[in-house]
Amino acid sequence: MTTDRAAARNLGGPPAAAALLDAATRLAATLPVTPSVAFIRVGDDPASESYVRGKAKKAAELGLHSHVHALPADTTQADLHALIGTLNADHGVHGVLLQLPLPAHLNADAALACIDPRKDVDGLHPVSAGLLWQGQPGLRPCTPAGVMALLDHYQLPVAGQHAVIVGRSALVGRPLAGLLLNADATVTVAHRATPDLGAVTRRADLLIVAAGQAHLITPDMVRPGATVIDVGINRVPTDTGKARLTGDVHPDVAAVAGALTPVPGGVGPMTVAQLMMNTVQAAQNQAAQNQTAHDQAAQMQADQSNGASGELLR
Repeated sequence: MTTDRAAARNLGGPPAAAALLDAATRLAATLPVTPSVAFIRVGDDPASESYVRGKAKKAAELGLHSHVHALPADTTQADLHALIGTLNADHGVHGVLLQLPLPAHLNADAALACIDPRKDVDGLHPVSAGLLWQGQPGLRPCTPAGVMALLDHYQLPVAGQHAVIVGRSALVGRPLAGLLLNADATVTVAHRATPDLGAVTRRADLLIVAAGQAHLITPDMVRPGATVIDVGINRVPTDTGKARLTGDVHPDVAAVAGALTPVPGGVGPMTVAQLMMNTVQAAQNQAAQNQTAHDQAAQMQADQSNGASGELLR
């Protein structure tokens, strides 16, 4: 029997996402340029088309510029890299996002590595990962950073908490571990080879699940009062034959947890909101770098001019 989810505090994504989008809009208004992001989509995957369309729509709502580069499914690796290189060199483009997955014949890691780290608004470039793990400023992967923004919005503690992450993907689990460590949490990462998963998850003050397996986490695996963040999005069949969305956490966990994100309507909205913030921050960083370069060039020219004047006075 499914218990009432209202027993746990509902950590809805829309209010937190709205606050993050408002912050991005206010930051964008202070910049000397309009932030601009380029989306690259390869092939005709319906899900990818929908995701990119939604991201472009959100950018337009915020007054950001965006352009979708839709490439055919038979695009070569060389042609994909060439487009990325063109966007890297375009000073009017502040962010570049390569929509995944790519067709099987393309190497996603190689393509992601071609993106200028300054424009890596998805936070997946190796340089972005290195900056994260060194605790240095940089662009962060959208879903993990969105989780951190959600925790901050609801004023849930992170520092000093034992955080357990179930899932070690490069998209969520690994970067989220770095973000939590940087926020002074004690972090355990569990995965498919972890023995007695429940014994590990029951120790968590903060349990974040991103395993891609519907209802993997059941009430007996959760410490009473724990904060549970469900990143999973799974499509499961119903009696009517239609699929419904559900998370990696069983709904009955609501009777045990102190706070729980719903699926859908939890972490999902945070991912797109964080992408918008990343785009604005990338534009801010590049504008500052351009101003510094301009000031240095002007100073160099002034120094050369003063040197030439001194020679004439001699």
